[in-house]
Amino acid sequence: MLGGCASQQGVEEQAKQYNDPKDPFESVNRQMWDFNYDVLDAYILRPTAVVYADYMPQFARTGLLNMALNLEEPSNTVNNLLQGKLSGTFVSLGRFLLNSTVGLLGSIDVATEIGLKREDEEFGEVLGAWGIGTGPYLMVPGLGPNDPRSGVGTYVDSAYGPLDSLNIYFTVLRSGIKALEARAALIQQEQQLDSSSDPYSFVKSAYFQNLEYKVKDGKVEQTKEQDALDDDIDAYLEGL
Repeated sequence: MLGGCASQQGVEEQAKQYNDPKDPFESVNRQMWDFNYDVLDAYILRPTAVVYADYMPQFARTGLLNMALNLEEPSNTVNNLLQGKLSGTFVSLGRFLLNSTVGLLGSIDVATEIGLKREDEEFGEVLGAWGIGTGPYLMVPGLGPNDPRSGVGTYVDSAYGPLDSLNIYFTVLRSGIKALEARAALIQQEQQLDSSSDPYSFVKSAYFQNLEYKVKDGKVEQTKEQDALDDDIDAYLEGL
């Protein structure tokens, strides 16, 4: 009886502690966070990213990343069009045609050099612009922060050509290059994350603010509570 009462009390205390409406699965998500950050990242992703950044020549890193990003330009074209952003539509289409030809299959970002800057738009942002909410926060094993809207968006984006024509090896290679570059960029922000009183909540806040920033093209209204975290989170978002 005492054990049952203690167990029930623990559940009630946990329910009071984890009351974020955006994160109804927080108790499970926190376990996944510990696994991702303390195991997968600490022993696999971070060491691999460090070796990649230290030993891969910069010109090769830049070329590989450019090629990976160039394959997303057709999806950027469609997603810009679905939001009525005609300028971004033509820029993305022009970037793909120019970089795929003159830029040697996208390895050289010729378009940026002549002033056609990347207009990155994901289908998840399209859904957000259409008024569809993110759904519950999910900490996915091996992938990290996610939500149903972004998950659907990623699936749709991968269905655009030429991404849908890639075999499993090129798909893994492309995803691996982006993941390593993203992780290497975050090394400079690790101190801010580790010094946070609650790294899990810090990353969750940064994740949702980043989603809102993308959907609203940077036109985000801040609350007083969010302002208190802005300095640290903005620095962290620069590495995403």
